Amino acid sequence: MSTFVLIPGAGGDSYYWHLVVPLLQERGHEVVAVDLPTGDDSAGLREYADAVLEAIGDRDDLVLVAQSLGALAAPLVCERAHVRLLILVAPMIGAPGETGGECWARHEGATEIDVKTTLLHDVPDEVVDDLFARGEPPQSHTPFGEPWPLDAWPDVPTRVVAARNDRLFPFEPMRRLARERIGVEADAIDTGHTPALARPEELAKRLDAYAA
Repeated sequence: MSTFVLIPGAGGDSYYWHLVVPLLQERGHEVVAVDLPTGDDSAGLREYADAVLEAIGDRDDLVLVAQSLGALAAPLVCERAHVRLLILVAPMIGAPGETGGECWARHEGATEIDVKTTLLHDVPDEVVDDLFARGEPPQSHTPFGEPWPLDAWPDVPTRVVAARNDRLFPFEPMRRLARERIGVEADAIDTGHTPALARPEELAKRLDAYAA
């Protein structure tokens, strides 16, 4: 059994993982899904990492999974918690001193975003309806203006899942940056930017296999 800690992307809502959590639990794992303070303009990546650490508590031997923007904060958690494996899903992969906005540009990220057509185009209609019924969570621009604060990538085994049909962060730039920045060959998943909503069973199976 592993302890999975699931970090969401922009909007910071743990609900993003709601279809994956029970699938991991069925496989015998403990799962902690985190809410981030993304609506707080005073909160940057350090504060995001603090929120993750608070949710972790005294747990150790962790498998840390981070989606999209959450991947900028995940390495900071690795500095202060016992993480045995870091898994990045459709991630922003930071570089020392680079702002979140600069990182976005290096990923060749979309400059105009429509939530349904950019992020959720392959998600089942009923899942999209449930998501929109909750209202759009806030996302401060603070993480996009501050430099990534680490001097180097943490010494933690890392896997990257790149979404082949990602309209936000295109597949090939994602794979290139994974190689260049952290020396990892990304694994492809046939989804858009939000595999936890589009193909939760496949993603849970992969996470379980990585942890094993």
